[in-house]
Amino acid sequence: MSIFSMPSQAGPCRVLKFDANKCVGCNACVNVCPTDVMIPNPKKGKEPIVLYAEECWFCGGCVEECPRHAITLVAPAKQRISTIWKRKETGEEFRVGMKNPPPPNMTPPSGKR
Repeated sequence: MSIFSMPSQAGPCRVLKFDANKCVGCNACVNVCPTDVMIPNPKKGKEPIVLYAEECWFCGGCVEECPRHAITLVAPAKQRISTIWKRKETGEEFRVGMKNPPPPNMTPPSGKR
């Protein structure tokens, strides 16, 4: 008996981007995903297969857990503005829900002193 799994056709949105040169197929991302968006690739050493892209919460757990930094979270256009930001001075990127968030910005908005 054979069992087949086919990736769903969620549309043009691709929630995760794997760097094939860095990913060794350790499946740490698969194990940490709270919504089971991916499954291990049957080919040893290959990146996981994203089966249920529409179920992704964009929590970033897979990105944080990847020991080789081989995953990029690709948030939908509507969410990119509010969930990911970059510090201009250093180029450091931040994301809602990250492990070590920066200290809160205590500077009042302009004109509100």
